[in-house]
Amino acid sequence: MAKSRLGRGLGSLFDDTSPVVEENDDVKSLKITQIEPNKDQPRKNFDDEQTEALANSIKEYGVIQPIIVVENGNRYKIVAGERRWRAAKKAGLKEIPVIIRQYSEREVAQIALIENLQRENLNPIEEALGYQTLMDKFDMTQEEVSSKIGKSRSAVANSVRLLSLDKPIQEKLISGEISSGHARALLSISDKEIKNMVLESIISKGLNVRQAEALARQLQNARPRKKREEIDEQVKTQIEEIENNLSSLLGTKVKLIHSSNHGKIEIEYFGNTDLERILNILNNN
Repeated sequence: MAKSRLGRGLGSLFDDTSPVVEENDDVKSLKITQIEPNKDQPRKNFDDEQTEALANSIKEYGVIQPIIVVENGNRYKIVAGERRWRAAKKAGLKEIPVIIRQYSEREVAQIALIENLQRENLNPIEEALGYQTLMDKFDMTQEEVSSKIGKSRSAVANSVRLLSLDKPIQEKLISGEISSGHARALLSISDKEIKNMVLESIISKGLNVRQAEALARQLQNARPRKKREEIDEQVKTQIEEIENNLSSLLGTKVKLIHSSNHGKIEIEYFGNTDLERILNILNNN
């Protein structure tokens, strides 16, 4: 029976605004204190304003749609409807209507994840964590996840890639300071300094995704030239030091002409006597 429930349209089964009561469902009333949230719930942040609005509605009309729970020892775990449960608590209700279903622990976790991911109102990091959990905990491939959720495999892959961002950038994504498009632009940058520069510009200048991508390309293209210039300057300094040392040793002007695969040393002398002096110095050294 549990498997047949899993095969149904989860969008209609768990959507907060659509009916979930079936003909053979028995709606019961449980104390709110008997019920606990599901730790595998991918949603970590509940909008306070939305919860408050729902609580006000519940004060006036009650909980119209039961939540779905499973037995968990002498308590009950929420499968779907945590926002309604939170709002009912805020509204001061002591009891809430529930439908008690029979699901295994694995099914509860999987349903909770898929239900929330299908509703598409998680923040991008919650969504990515949900996909990753389906793959890690339930041994799903990206193709299987995309089939369950109804999204393309590339969409799932791009979402999961967001988890490789540094935590401070993930926090900006969660807070809405940057979008998923901005985050993907940042993912293309390997240099941490450039990545932080682009992030700062996105926030301070309000760059859109295309502008952020253009800035990332510009800074990344400029960085190699800068490094080459720094290397060239270092080589130039070393050559000058060699020239000065040789000039001091030989008592005449020395020029070192250098490239990566060949070069030459020019030693200035004045007449045969000066040449013999320089040769004697070289022979003795």
